[in-house]
Amino acid sequence: MKILGAVLGALILLIQYPLWLGKGGWLRVWHIEQDLTREQTKNAGLEARNAGLAAEVADLKQGTEAIEERARYELGMVRKDEVFFQIVDEKNPGQAPISRPRRGAGPP
Repeated sequence: MKILGAVLGALILLIQYPLWLGKGGWLRVWHIEQDLTREQTKNAGLEARNAGLAAEVADLKQGTEAIEERARYELGMVRKDEVFFQIVDEKNPGQAPISRPRRGAGPP
């Protein structure tokens, strides 16, 4: 009887091994679920970024206001009837200067 019980116990362990540690076992499923959760989180961030870029592209395609705004603030462009003023803060020389174009030929 003891031998039969030991043999049955060994067979049960042999049958359980693939279930827990085999190629399609629970441990592998757990690791794959963790990878899936991580990738879904990453994809959600990328989808949000893509939605922002799509909105910016649509804005650039529809009107000239977004293009004008970028040209003004990123490239420093001004219109023909504007005077460009740049204010530098002497207390904080490392800070970026404040630049504002104004319409008209004279000072404000």
